[in-house]
Amino acid sequence: MELDFGGKVALVTGSGSGIGAEVARRLAAGGAEVGILDRKADRAEAVAEEVGGLALVGDVAVTADVEAAVERTVAELGEIDVLVPNAGMGTAKALWDYSDEEWDLLVGVNLAGTFRCLRAVIPRMVAGSGGSVVNVASLTGIRPTVGEAPYSAAKAGVIALTQSAALEAAPTVRVNCVAPGMVRTPLTRMVTDDPAWRAGAEAGTPLGRIGDPGEVADVVCFLASDAASYVTGQTIVVDGGSILPSLQSDALLRAISGTI
Repeated sequence: MELDFGGKVALVTGSGSGIGAEVARRLAAGGAEVGILDRKADRAEAVAEEVGGLALVGDVAVTADVEAAVERTVAELGEIDVLVPNAGMGTAKALWDYSDEEWDLLVGVNLAGTFRCLRAVIPRMVAGSGGSVVNVASLTGIRPTVGEAPYSAAKAGVIALTQSAALEAAPTVRVNCVAPGMVRTPLTRMVTDDPAWRAGAEAGTPLGRIGDPGEVADVVCFLASDAASYVTGQTIVVDGGSILPSLQSDALLRAISGTI
């Protein structure tokens, strides 16, 4: 899906790979000038070279890095019209096995990192000609899974943060959110490349497959575009239907009722 972002400036965090890189590609294809922020310089530079964007190196867990990325984007590309705080990280273990440091890191990147981006950019949008923000949460922020307590809590916070920001930034700035389900990215390859795991996940997804980063990016870009001009404060789940009752539960209900 190609939308018109001609004359727009965008900043996408965590855009050296995965969903963020696909968002950057689509925004650039639509005519936007894009700041590519990633913790790893080689990844930021590779995507920036591909899309003709600006490579930025920084960690959203560090306020100074976020502010520096915003200032450089504005100085070299212009005021930011589209912000996509996509950077995130996760791990898996029982919640009581997480240390304070691990909790702080996961919440600091996934939730506080999004907050830092909003704090650095939204006031500029409000003072200028407005803009659009699309946060990236997760299906686990709505329906938590075993082993991801800090990640799930942080992503649920991103959804609430989206709603608060949408109220406070209106009427000139729209703030929305996407909540991806399982998508094939470098971070998920450990499980998506396992045939047994993938077969189980696909069987529990009504559309019968794992998602592609580009399918999430399409929704992000729609929400960022003028095509979604009357949409704000919303979270769109992009998960192939896996948030719905499982196929196993559906089959059980059918067998019990005999009429469904």
